[in-house]
Amino acid sequence: MTLVKEASDILHGVSRMSKAFLRESGLLLGRYLERIQFAASRLDREQLWWRPVEGTNSVGNLLLHLRGNLTQWVVSGLGGAPDRRRRGLEFSARDGGTAEELLADLTEVVDRCREIAAGLDETELDRARSIQGYEVTGLVALYHAVEHMGYHTGQIVYVAKQLLGPKSGIDFYPQLRDE
Repeated sequence: MTLVKEASDILHGVSRMSKAFLRESGLLLGRYLERIQFAASRLDREQLWWRPVEGTNSVGNLLLHLRGNLTQWVVSGLGGAPDRRRRGLEFSARDGGTAEELLADLTEVVDRCREIAAGLDETELDRARSIQGYEVTGLVALYHAVEHMGYHTGQIVYVAKQLLGPKSGIDFYPQLRDE
């Protein structure tokens, strides 16, 4: 980074640490999306909406839920778009599209989240706001969204591996296989 660019960032309210947090948040959202795409795209429609028992969620439900959560916390909460989330429908759905359709919707939301995160400054990270009934700062809202996506990424990958078995092709760390 040049001194001129660093001075410009400081003048515009973005410290080196804030820039790193925002950059890493965007990278993690992208990495989680790639893993979700890889796992969910291998499922047929029946597998996508499969639930092991009543009261649990299918991969399809989790894709709807992530789209709703990211939209509420980042697109609305940080980006200022109206909050029109209907959370209960994310979990009650028993069908709602193909993996391709749901992944396209999620990709669109994640791309928007990454754009919003990249445009935040320290004032916005520190500003209090009310999201889903919680009083949080922008930093907490973004941290929640990234952590939440990571949590559900693991669930989606686990279910896909469970349904597809050892031939799923899902292995994000092949270089560590022999350790």
